[in-house]
Amino acid sequence: MSSQAAKLKKLMKTTIRDMARNQAQFTRTPGRDFTRKRKLDFASVVSILLSMSGGSTTNSLMDYFKFDPNTASTSAFVQQRAKLKPEAMEYLFQRFVQGSPVKKTFRGYRLLAVDGSDLRIFADPNDPESYYPGANGQQPYSLLHLNALFDLENQIYTDAFIHKSRGLNEHKALIEMLDRATIQHAVLLADRGYEGYNNLAHLQEKGWSYLFRIKDGANGIASGLALPETAEFDLSVELHLTRRQTKDVKALCLADPNRYRWLPSHVTFDYLPIANRKHDPLSFYELSFRIVRFRLSEDSFETVVTNLPANTFPPAELKLLYARRWGIETSFRQLKYTLGLVHFHAKKVEHIYQEVFAKLTMYNFSELITSHVVIQKRNTKYSYSVNFSAAVHICRNFFLGYVSPPELEALLSRLLLPIRPGRSNSRKPVQRQPFSFLYRVA
Repeated sequence: MSSQAAKLKKLMKTTIRDMARNQAQFTRTPGRDFTRKRKLDFASVVSILLSMSGGSTTNSLMDYFKFDPNTASTSAFVQQRAKLKPEAMEYLFQRFVQGSPVKKTFRGYRLLAVDGSDLRIFADPNDPESYYPGANGQQPYSLLHLNALFDLENQIYTDAFIHKSRGLNEHKALIEMLDRATIQHAVLLADRGYEGYNNLAHLQEKGWSYLFRIKDGANGIASGLALPETAEFDLSVELHLTRRQTKDVKALCLADPNRYRWLPSHVTFDYLPIANRKHDPLSFYELSFRIVRFRLSEDSFETVVTNLPANTFPPAELKLLYARRWGIETSFRQLKYTLGLVHFHAKKVEHIYQEVFAKLTMYNFSELITSHVVIQKRNTKYSYSVNFSAAVHICRNFFLGYVSPPELEALLSRLLLPIRPGRSNSRKPVQRQPFSFLYRVA
């Protein structure tokens, strides 16, 4: 494990040094920003952003500079971070993901989940794309939305897309992440919010497999199809999509709804022209998938759409596979409350972008180190895993050089928590306001 941790730290440090050598690419005013010799140079600012916890900026600076009485001031740090483009930390995140050793697969596939999470930031009435005035006595607030791809086997984020909440378009975010993905073979798990023919077509063109939970009624992929009347079923569909609305097309759709479907012009679909001239030939896009409904409990069922083969992924296997999607939900919880993504150190949106990608990078760094800890088997009731909350704190200090690789391994192997399978708690969503800069944990 020590060698793995050292390699990951070297990858992070090397990437930061490479960025510093080409800092003109990541600064707002190339040729002027970070050209003078200062305590807070380009590499230091990036490293501080990575190592920030939920406490105040002043405490983070004191930690970084080892409580030196001449530690740079908070004002100096704010001025220096303002020189970075928001894309700088995203570049670091992408480079670290590309260079990280990921070996675990699911039956030869990378098992990915996509989901989104709101990030509550300081209210800004001058930004209508993110501002909500509040209702029924609620205080006004602003929201960003984070969409992410998460590797469920290796427990790391592989990509992320941030946009303002009122411009929310999870379909667009998914397609952008698909277009820039370099993974060859993958299975993508997604919830109902990503249901749509366009997303399935992009996945089909990408050569990826997918398993989406879908609506079991109107306004979804299942609506309009002639589904079996049984409670559980597994139906293969070869659908031909078209934009043309002629008498022949209408007749085909009425005669065989499981084979032909007309898409109106307001429905986004990138593989058919929006408008057709009268003499254009009739064109179809073929989309192959399965609609599967399986039982969850005595009185509840779930409906999914997938292109995984029925012989190797029967309904029972799909049920177990889709349950794995919950891993991205727990990762969001750790990202927010363990790494401190609810404790932003800035009000400007471009600075918050820096912190989001810094936290994603540090999450991956900590998870890749933690996953290689060797846990000795004991004759106890439960299996054990590393306490991730403590691991993040230790890995953050390992990155800063305050913990050696042997000490890192010894500490992580001692900080264990029992794994108690089968536990479940109902969700209790709570609206949280951003924490004031004056009231942060010490």
